[in-house]
Amino acid sequence: MAGKKARMTDKERIKALLRRERPDRIPVWGFAMGFCVVHSQTPLADTYSKPEVSLQAQRAVSEKFGWMTFPMIGYAAGGAWEFGGDIKMPSGEFAQAPMITRFPVETEEDAWKLKVPDVKTAGIVPIQEEFNKLQAKLVADSKPWKVAAMIDPGPFTLAGNICTVKRLTKWLFKKPDVVHHLEKLAVDFTIARAQHWKNLFGTDDVIIWTGEATAANQIISPKQFEQFVLQHCIELHKGLLSLGYKSIFCHICGEQNGNLPFWAQVPMGDPGFVSVGHEVDLKTIAKYFPNDIIVGNLEPAIIQARTPEEVYQAAKAVVEKGKSLPNGYVFAPGCELPPMASPDNVMAMTRAVNDVGWYD
Repeated sequence: MAGKKARMTDKERIKALLRRERPDRIPVWGFAMGFCVVHSQTPLADTYSKPEVSLQAQRAVSEKFGWMTFPMIGYAAGGAWEFGGDIKMPSGEFAQAPMITRFPVETEEDAWKLKVPDVKTAGIVPIQEEFNKLQAKLVADSKPWKVAAMIDPGPFTLAGNICTVKRLTKWLFKKPDVVHHLEKLAVDFTIARAQHWKNLFGTDDVIIWTGEATAANQIISPKQFEQFVLQHCIELHKGLLSLGYKSIFCHICGEQNGNLPFWAQVPMGDPGFVSVGHEVDLKTIAKYFPNDIIVGNLEPAIIQARTPEEVYQAAKAVVEKGKSLPNGYVFAPGCELPPMASPDNVMAMTRAVNDVGWYD
């Protein structure tokens, strides 16, 4: 079906999915904040520190590659800076996102003394606020929402970013009450951030984005997920929906197959968007979330390291599986697109959707 003429814009495609209708073609989400900035020949650090530069790059590159415009600022190590730690912006060949250089919590005493920070001034939030005000003014046929507001990451991941993942996992056994305390602080802060976005932009035509990476089964067991993560995720998502947000965009990152029966208890909206890494099969996640829109899940390492033809074939296989889902589907990499990926590989990924992503 290569070259088939589009009947919908990306905005119309997403709105159709939200009405539980089938669009003309699968939408593409680039999941590519850093790549957009690097491809625009701007320093990667500008992705997270210069809102206007970041927004312009994300819009321009999304339109160039034929993706829906879904502009965001955020990163997996979120939480440390906001709670009083320090981060370093990416620089050099191998740095691909901000990294934590000082954690706010080093001892149990530190954890109990920790307080929820002022959301308006904490860490990256003022930068996100400037970015979100700019994107709220941007109107484009490729942009489904007025504002895509990141409140990343999820409570367990944020707790790990506050005290280090190594310390957090030790405390699962030795000091479980401290783990729950840190996650409660994370939930309170995240809901406060969502309330802040609501105060500025309302909830109509606004989508909330969150993700949970540290809860992957490479780090904790399904039993530990049930004991330490589930209740806090449910509390967070119920809190977000109670504010009036209609849909949550949740990235379930990494190997989480053992956690899926528990994730299925976490509300995502009506409908929500459930994004998964390449470790989780699209048909599997669709069964656990039959009322939500599925997003994913081309392995980012393929985009980074393979040839354009190999990327094309891998993306084609993902698209054909996603197209078969009854839920509604958005094609995307299984995690953030590598900032230094070859443009030829990225174009091959998009070309696969353009060739086989049409509904009959």
